[in-house]
Amino acid sequence: MHSWNNTIHFCQWYGVTCGRRHQRVTLLNLRSLKLVGSISPFIGNLSFLRLLNLESNSFNQAIPQEIGRLRRLHTLLLGNNSLSGVIPSNLSSCSRLESIVFGGNLLTGEIPGAIGLLSNLIGFSFSGNNLRGGIPPSLGNISSLVYISVVKNRLSGVIPEALGKLTNLEVLAVSENGISGIIPTSIFNLSNIRVLHLIKNQIQGSLPSNLGITMPHIVHLSIADNQFFGPFPISISNASNLQNLSVGINRLSGSMPSFEKLDKLSQFSIVRNHLGSRTATDLNFLCTLNNASRLKQIEIAENNFEGELPDCIGNLSRNLETLNIQGNRILGRIPDGIGNLIALEVLAASQNQLSGSIPLAIGRLQKLKIFYASLNSLSGAIPSSFGNLTMLIELALRYNNLHGNIPSSLGKCENLVALILSHNNLSGSIPPEVIGLSSLSIVLDLSSNYLTGVLPVEVGNLKNLGELFVSQNRLSGVLPNNFASNVRLERLFLDGNLFQGPIPSSLSSLKGLSALDISRNTLSGEIPDFLVSYELLQYLNLSFNDFEGMVPIEGVFKNASAALVEGNSKLCGGIPELHLPKCNLKASNRRSSNSLKLKIAIVFVILGVTLVFSFLLILRFRSEKQKPTATTCAENSPLNLSYQILLKATNGFSLTNLVGSGSFGSVYKGILEESGVVIAVKVLNLLCRGASRSFMAECEALKNIRHRNLVKILTAVSGIDYQGNDFKALIYEFMQNGSLEDWLHPSVGINEATKSLNFFQRLNVAVDVGCALEYLHHHCETPIVHCDLKPSNILLDDEMVSHVNDFGLAKFITSNMQNNTSSLSSSLGLRGTIGYAPPEYGVGSVVTTYGDVYSYGILLLEMFTGKKPTDGMFKDDFNLHNFVKTALPNQVAEITDPILLQESFQGEIMINNTHIQSSQGDNRLPQYLNSIFEIGIACSVDSPVERMNMTDVVAKLCFIKDKLLPTRPLRSTAAGTR
Repeated sequence: MHSWNNTIHFCQWYGVTCGRRHQRVTLLNLRSLKLVGSISPFIGNLSFLRLLNLESNSFNQAIPQEIGRLRRLHTLLLGNNSLSGVIPSNLSSCSRLESIVFGGNLLTGEIPGAIGLLSNLIGFSFSGNNLRGGIPPSLGNISSLVYISVVKNRLSGVIPEALGKLTNLEVLAVSENGISGIIPTSIFNLSNIRVLHLIKNQIQGSLPSNLGITMPHIVHLSIADNQFFGPFPISISNASNLQNLSVGINRLSGSMPSFEKLDKLSQFSIVRNHLGSRTATDLNFLCTLNNASRLKQIEIAENNFEGELPDCIGNLSRNLETLNIQGNRILGRIPDGIGNLIALEVLAASQNQLSGSIPLAIGRLQKLKIFYASLNSLSGAIPSSFGNLTMLIELALRYNNLHGNIPSSLGKCENLVALILSHNNLSGSIPPEVIGLSSLSIVLDLSSNYLTGVLPVEVGNLKNLGELFVSQNRLSGVLPNNFASNVRLERLFLDGNLFQGPIPSSLSSLKGLSALDISRNTLSGEIPDFLVSYELLQYLNLSFNDFEGMVPIEGVFKNASAALVEGNSKLCGGIPELHLPKCNLKASNRRSSNSLKLKIAIVFVILGVTLVFSFLLILRFRSEKQKPTATTCAENSPLNLSYQILLKATNGFSLTNLVGSGSFGSVYKGILEESGVVIAVKVLNLLCRGASRSFMAECEALKNIRHRNLVKILTAVSGIDYQGNDFKALIYEFMQNGSLEDWLHPSVGINEATKSLNFFQRLNVAVDVGCALEYLHHHCETPIVHCDLKPSNILLDDEMVSHVNDFGLAKFITSNMQNNTSSLSSSLGLRGTIGYAPPEYGVGSVVTTYGDVYSYGILLLEMFTGKKPTDGMFKDDFNLHNFVKTALPNQVAEITDPILLQESFQGEIMINNTHIQSSQGDNRLPQYLNSIFEIGIACSVDSPVERMNMTDVVAKLCFIKDKLLPTRPLRSTAAGTR
């Protein structure tokens, strides 16, 4: 923009084009120049303007009404900005307009019906906004229309019959809205249609049988995730230009037609319908896809297909990258010809009735990344040729009849992050090359086989592994004492083997363990003290071993349902609920004496370290006494940040870096220049009353607490900015997946997929947040009450782990305050957010942990109903609590978020953007939803003392979680389920 100055004629300015005769501006093209601010209303003075292109900048505020004065305007491109407000209704005055692009903004209101007066309009895109209302029938008056896109808005109503008059229409894209009703027959008779996108609406009805004849030029037909029913259109084979066919998640039925003429097809997805006739020839239609040399994706999962996979599958396109046949009734062997599909990256065949051995030809698929074949009847040995698949990321073969040894060649798969071979008949020892594969980071599951020998010491190489299962085998010997490196382990299951000897001391390094099961072995010795210090441990099973001595009464051992010790006849003590005999006093005193000596030694060490640290701190304080203040509330923070560094990291605290704002400040995404580390910077608005107090409260709350489900503060900065004003900021780890609010109630923008959480992801969030609150309430030296628990204060990292955020209103409480729930505090005011704050805070009651429990209960109900507590339907005494309570137990389906009702629990499915499924065969969604709703109701009752304890809440939710998937991780991963 340097050319925009008075020394150069404006017709020579960058992006400006003038007419030859009158030297008046005719074209203004300022695309992708990082421009900010509002669009000036003086734009309306450019009366000769024919093209206005301001796309891909950061313009905000409303589109000026003065644009309606541009009578010569042909093209108006304002996409990919942050424009808000409504679409100006006087655009209809721009009678020569041919193209309008407003996509990727924050526009609200309705699509003006007056647009129907633009008789020269060829196309418009309003995608990726927050528009409401219906599609105006007046659009049917614009006979010149070729292109209509309103994808990713909040439109409702039906597709107007009048659109059937647009005989020139080639593109109709209304995906990801709330459109309902039946598509007018006239739409399917628009013979020039090339793109028909209706994904993720509530459209009903059936597809016409002659669709391929009436729309011969169709290239993209995408109608997935609606409510279409009836037979699959047989005439689709006449649409010889078809490239993308996506009709998944509907209720289409019947047999499949021939696809011989569709030689241009590249994507074929018909998942989750009722297709297939249950005959031996169901899958012969796959042979008719052999002509489609461009085909990259075939997904026919979760239908009713039966019969065997035809040998012709080996003749499919050599460009095929995804073959997903999960969740059918497919029989027989996997054809050897599968090895011909050399570009294949995903082969998903779980939950069928496949038998025979896995073909050796699998080893030819050099690009294969995902292979799921669980829940079948596969037999024979695991081919050693798997070692050729160096790009393999996930391998899941559980619940089959495989036998023989685990091939050591799997150790060559150096990109493998998940290996699941459980519930087979595998024997022999565990290859050190496999259990030492350092790339494994999600899960290694070898449980329920016949493996023998020792647990190899190479298990110590699994430095990034989250879950290790070797349960129910015949492993023996002592447990290796090199678990110290497995610091990321969250679940370790060694139960049902023949291990002996003591619990190795190296397990003391596994501070992140949430579940440890070493039951049903012959382990001996005393229960080590370090098990008491596991703050995150929620499940500990030591049952049926030969342990002796005193059972601790602290940590996980305080909960009889979380710590299981039955079947150890030499144990004594513990909490009364364990019903163990009292310990011999001498032995107890000896143990206490040793414990006392250890504590004294620890105290002296801490005092020594404290003195040294204090001395160094005094020296540093003296040397930096004259420097600008920079305080930190993160212990031993490696960051030394300043206002200047933060200014650069956030691009001058620009709006493009703004990720959210709250009562006391704004949060920006920042990238540190030297290290490239991504951070979140919360800048306090010190002009706002209470901001400084919030800053100090958050520092005080976060400086002494550590938990995997609490946001990690990196440092704090306190100083002055370039104008001499006070500046305070808190620096956190950046959470890639934003807030829970974004996922429960998404506001979709340009180039952003619609966010949604499946049942298991929501359950994981519920457990994560519950664990965080349990820690704050029961495991901190002084209990902490968050006081503002709500979806926007729960952040999700790149692995969808939840972190409770924003401790600006947090309060430390004493036991006296906790027990005195009826007293008043005149200076308190209302803590929290309307809808989530408990009713007692509204009348000035003292803050207690019961208040957080109430907020959690409301949050839990919101997560599984999809309704905010401030929804317009809740008035007077009718609230979210009562809404759910009156529906239990027989009307659960009526109150549940519709997204969850689309899930089934009958096996395994890839879930890049869908869901996780259980290995058990019955549909139990209503049962578990009912249990979850009951927990939410029990947490959100009006009386504080009647609310559930967070320890009990977590235990009940973990019980539900373990019942669904007792031996494998629940969290969704980038690669999906297995």
